[in-house]
Amino acid sequence: MRALLMLTACVLSCAAAASDTAPIRLSDTCPAGFAPDDDNRCRLVSLYRQYPSLQDRGMGGLKIGLPRVLDGFSPEEIDLGRLLFFDPLLSANRDMSCASCHQPDKGFADGRDRSLGASGEPLPRSAPSLWNVGFQKQFFWDGRADSLETQMLEPLYAANEMGNTPEQLLADLRGNAEYTRLFRQAFPGDDAEPVTLARVYRAITAFESTLVSLNSRYDLYAHGVHEALTPREIEGLNIFRSFVARCAECHTPPLFTNEQIAVIGTPEPDGRPLDPGREAVTGEASQRGGFKVPGLRNISKTAPYMHSGRFDELSDAIAFYTGGRGHAVPEGENLYLHWHIWEPGLRDEEIARLVDFLGALDDESYLPREPQRLPSGLPLVHRDVAPFEEIAP
Repeated sequence: MRALLMLTACVLSCAAAASDTAPIRLSDTCPAGFAPDDDNRCRLVSLYRQYPSLQDRGMGGLKIGLPRVLDGFSPEEIDLGRLLFFDPLLSANRDMSCASCHQPDKGFADGRDRSLGASGEPLPRSAPSLWNVGFQKQFFWDGRADSLETQMLEPLYAANEMGNTPEQLLADLRGNAEYTRLFRQAFPGDDAEPVTLARVYRAITAFESTLVSLNSRYDLYAHGVHEALTPREIEGLNIFRSFVARCAECHTPPLFTNEQIAVIGTPEPDGRPLDPGREAVTGEASQRGGFKVPGLRNISKTAPYMHSGRFDELSDAIAFYTGGRGHAVPEGENLYLHWHIWEPGLRDEEIARLVDFLGALDDESYLPREPQRLPSGLPLVHRDVAPFEEIAP
């Protein structure tokens, strides 16, 4: 028996060693939630696609269609993007990856009020979640990018973020035989050089567009399974949709965002000046303090909340809205607050029911696998970031 156990252990050990050295292969099947079309391009499969949508905007009641999603990538493009997303080779110091600020187990945010850049210094704002980012038309809290491809240029190349340069990124990837082989698999053809920046951006975009969350217990309820929600969650949903709370007028189902810029007058943390938000992009005074309405999918996992991480708890964030129109606007500021911001006067138990309902939006059924190893040979680093509580003063 002892000999048999030793033999089994040896076989397992040898198999693990072999898998550590075997060439990485890209998946040739679409990720969960997607199915191949006739050209083997991955298309989103969702019950929401059977519903109509006013002006194709994806806003309205329970059974409402989705806005257009960014899909149609090949399985290999998506899987290559997954490897790049987690690889610190993309950062100048090789100690950060895209996943450092967008960690899968934190709702693709990072659990911090402000993300940390390459120098270890906090960035101006918090990291937004990436769930359902493939449906979005504007990016960053102030909406200053209009595509995922253009959005990623900033974190990749900004000196205070990943700090890389296009030249260095290209040289590192082209100098890696494993990546050269994988790019050739993802982008078949007779190109002499398969690794290009455009393909880097396309692959990461392909991966990020598969981060879809539409299978929560709320979604079951919306599709007709009344028992999917508890009585307290249904009560919270009714408050959420009521003309008193008016949450759903900006956080419109099924994505729970209308993707608009809204000036709501959220307070900055103590000692920090007012963030001008969208005004810094457009120069429009009416957009001072304006930020994009975030989606609420998996919101229970993305604390702290708001662009500045001002609120640690969902109940605190909700309580802000019931504190009175403009109650947190700094003295001397004249913000053009959104007309939906008023004084609903919600009771504590109503705020608690809203928190109950928001928890019913949790769904990570399509959470992607993290790579066991990376083509660069570097270790995964996204869990190396010190927890917020260890750095915060």
